[in-house]
Amino acid sequence: MFGLGGPELLVIGGIVLLLFGPAKIPALAGSIGKGIREFKKGVKEVEASVHAADAPAEVAPAPVASVTK
Repeated sequence: MFGLGGPELLVIGGIVLLLFGPAKIPALAGSIGKGIREFKKGVKEVEASVHAADAPAEVAPAPVASVTK
């Protein structure tokens, strides 16, 4: 995971705890989670619009005129 081991993650977690305090961490984690969900939703919408634009349009066959002699 990005070349980070257990000790590095513990140091980063300790720094976050010191900066934000134990009361703010759940709110911070929740806002990060909401941001990630919104980002994924936006990516899915863009992918859907790209796939819709790439899909060939359904063309109805031309009517066949009957020829009588």
